[in-house]
Amino acid sequence: MPNTTPVLILPGYGDSGPEHWQSLWEVSDPAFRRVVQRDWEHPTLAEWLETLHRHIAGCEAPPVLVAHSLACSLVAHWVSRFGRAVKGALLVSPADVDSPAHTPDGVRSFSPIPLVRFPFASIVVASTDDPYVALDRAEFFARSWGSRFVTIRQGGHLNASSGLGEWPQGRKLLNELLGAA
Repeated sequence: MPNTTPVLILPGYGDSGPEHWQSLWEVSDPAFRRVVQRDWEHPTLAEWLETLHRHIAGCEAPPVLVAHSLACSLVAHWVSRFGRAVKGALLVSPADVDSPAHTPDGVRSFSPIPLVRFPFASIVVASTDDPYVALDRAEFFARSWGSRFVTIRQGGHLNASSGLGEWPQGRKLLNELLGAA
């Protein structure tokens, strides 16, 4: 049976290229829709937040959000301001926008990352060697958001450079959220 829950693909800083697992998932299922930001290279929280809110409001049913990197903090900001019309969220490699040592100055408008409990099911996935977030910090985000935490050994930033392809393990996690009540 095909998926009927909308899935919103939320790339991070710079978008997700054609070999990124988010892009591969998007072309695999018509229920998957990319939230396209006007400017991927110069993100501003207010603009990205409005774009996300508009896409969520336009869904025919509560969607599952699939966020990567900077988009994980975007989801936390959305929850802190709007909060409920979502079925679940898969939050992969949350970039630590609060840390100048881990992320560029161009994403600082996303700081501070809201540490609010999400009112829906969520899973945070982080790698032991992600250059954009320390593992203990990613685990702290997961605890703060009430998310299940999954660790990937030596996966880098869990992007196209990580060689994940269609990333079957991530797809299983997404399927858990799609089946969640």
